[in-house]
Order: sequence, then structure tokens, then C-alpha cells
Amino acid sequence: MGQSERHSSPALPSASTLPETGWSVDHTLEQLEALRVNDVRWKEGRAFSLAYLVSPEVHDLATEAYRRFSGENALNVEAFPSLRSMANDVLAIVGTWLGAPASARGFLTSGGTESILMAMKAARDQFRHDDIRRITSPNVVLPTSAHAAFHKAAAYFDIQLRSVPVCSQTWRADAVAMDAAADENTIMFVASAPQYPQGVVDPVADIAAAAMQRGINCHVDACMGGVTLPYLAELGVPLPAWNFAVEGVTSMSVDLHKFGYTAKGASVVMYRSAALRSHQGFVTDNWLGGFYGSSGVLGTKSGGPIAAAWAVLHHLGHDGYRRAANTARDTAVEIARAIQADPRLMLRAHPDATLLSFGAATTIDSRAGSAPPIDIFAVADGLAARGWYVDRQTPPPSIHLTVNAVHAGTYRRFLQDLAGVLDQVGSESGNAGAYGTLE
Repeated sequence: MGQSERHSSPALPSASTLPETGWSVDHTLEQLEALRVNDVRWKEGRAFSLAYLVSPEVHDLATEAYRRFSGENALNVEAFPSLRSMANDVLAIVGTWLGAPASARGFLTSGGTESILMAMKAARDQFRHDDIRRITSPNVVLPTSAHAAFHKAAAYFDIQLRSVPVCSQTWRADAVAMDAAADENTIMFVASAPQYPQGVVDPVADIAAAAMQRGINCHVDACMGGVTLPYLAELGVPLPAWNFAVEGVTSMSVDLHKFGYTAKGASVVMYRSAALRSHQGFVTDNWLGGFYGSSGVLGTKSGGPIAAAWAVLHHLGHDGYRRAANTARDTAVEIARAIQADPRLMLRAHPDATLLSFGAATTIDSRAGSAPPIDIFAVADGLAARGWYVDRQTPPPSIHLTVNAVHAGTYRRFLQDLAGVLDQVGSESGNAGAYGTLE
């Protein structure tokens, strides 16, 4: 190395290197804002996935509550009894939404994935230590519409999955086929309320009855519907039985950071009894640090999500959640109607709650005769170019929309842009003028 190289000035620090001299608070915050310049504008209702907003006021409340308790550690609530009190309040409220009996017990988790993982782990350990059955090679039977987190749990906990196709016309789980797929090593059936891909509620009563007949567990994944479905039922939306009111349902999961509109990192897994919940936790004293216990995957965890959930639930109350559910539902129905009215598109299923998906019509009648189907993922590209974030899913190729309260103010613009993108995609494929107009 030459002399000039040894004494050259170091490169200016970037965000990926630790600066020699720390940045000021103002400069650091400026850099944070610069980093997210290309993020989707979800607070403006431009994202139909990942983020949820009922109002700026609620978001600000959740943020402030999170800030105040972000440093508290929920690993040990003996040191932070405020967190225990808030968590118990939240669990009691969620229990009323889920129709839970007085015997029910639950835990707060970091999200739907952890809630599902814990329900699977608890079922595995329950039957592994059962005095009579002692199942050591467990399997779980679930519909192909069940969330990917069940596959993650199976990989983590060495559980075989038996995926059963959904009913071809309704996209709902086939309870008879699920029962036929079970054997003496089956420990759980899975249902969803609603399932994510097409937004329909599975026949929970039939699945739970089959599980009860076999003496096994039935988990209902209500991560997407656990908050909204109780209020939709109050509003007169026809729904199948879906919660603990169904005999045979042994555990449920529901996310608060979705349609509960709380800060990220808040979900609940609830069991019909304390005995069922007892298989979830982990405890040990087999190290030099004394007794260690945790309820879920995480050890140390911030008190922020707990405080944010407690604050938002009490701020919104039943009336606030009733309005939010009604708003999201009405918006989802209006979008579904517009999609059904366009011959270029096919609604996968009428939404039972606030989730829906749609793809390209397989064949389209037009004034010019029969036109080829559009490329639905080209439509997703066109929407992204106009600032909309939507999920893409297969099979079959579809666009998925998670509709929440914020979209009441933006869905008309979305439908206008969707119509424009459909015209553009049709023009590029040589089908200009062959289709009707999305209203």
C-alpha cells in the first residue's frame, strides 16, 4: 500500500456502515424517511394487503401506546404487572368475540403465524403424552386453502400434513374428504373463518363434529375473521357457525393487528380449556440460570404490542368495531359487484367477510366473437404502476384483496384504475374494444 493510500480520507458513512461519529436525531430521522420513499402509501388506502387502518386517530393512539411500553419486557410479567393486567383484559375481550366458554384460556402471541405454530405444537405434545394413545408420528388434516403457517409449523415440529382439496364450486373445505384422509395418528383437523385465498368460511360445524367423533382437536384459524365476524353477524350478514359456540372446536387463532387495527405484533391463540393450553408453553431449569419459562416461540418481547392492543380495543369499543366491520364489509361487497359486472373478470367467490379474489374470465363473449382471457398478473403490474399494492396468488392465477376500513375512501378510485388497466392490457393483447366497461 502506498503512502497516499495509507493516509487517504475514509469513505463517508452510509446507512449500511456504522458511522465513526453518530448521527444527530434529526439527521437519523431524515434518513429513515428517505429509506421509505418507495414504500406503498398504505395510510392513503393504496394497499390491499399487509397493512390495516381504521383512522389516523386510532393509528396514532396505537403508536403512542406502543412507544410508552416498547421497553417493557413481556417475558416476565412479575416485573411488569401492567402487562399482565392488559394482556388479561385483551384475552377476555377476544374471548367474547370467539364465543369462548368460561373455561377457555389463551396467550397473546406476535402474530397469526406464531398462534398457529403454538396450536400445532400444543396438539402434538398433547397426544404425544396422552396416557392411552401416545401418538409419536402425528399428522394433521387440513384443506388446501389453510394458511401456509400450518406448513411452517409442520416443518418445525415434525408433523405430517395431509392436504385435502377444497370443494370445486365453493372453495370451502370438504369435511367428508378430510375425515376420510384421517387415521389413528391424526391429532387435529383445521378449518378457517374465513380462509385467506377466496375469503369464504369453512363448514366449521361439520369439521368439528368429525374431529369430536374421532376424539381429536379442531383448530379454527380466525386470524382474518375473529374480530369482524361477530359484528357482521350482529349486522345481519348470513354466516355459518364458526367459533367456540360449535361443540368440538378446541382452539382458535385471531389477529388483533389485522381487523383489530392494533399495532403489529398482536395475535391471540385461545384454547377451550386450561388443560389444552398447558401443552403450549416451555419450561426448564436445566441450566445454570435457574427457572425459565415462556408461553410461545419468543422469549423477550416488547410490551408495546400488548399496550397498543389494550388501548385500541378500549378506544374503539363495540360501536367502533361494529362501524369498522360494516364499512369494510360494504366496501368489499361493492368491489365484488363491480368485478362480477365485468366480463373480463371472474370473482372466485362472493366474500363471506372482507376478503376476496378474482382472476381472468376463461372465455369472454364480445361483439367480435370470443376473445382470449387477459393476463391477470399483467393487470396486477398495471395496478402497481398506478400505486396500488395487491397480492398475487396461485392456483388459479388471481389477484387478492384484503379490504379494510380505510378502503371505503379509495375503492372507487381503485375500480377506475382497474378499468383503465384492463383496457390497457386488452389493447396490448389485441383485444381493444372487445369488452365492456367496469363500473
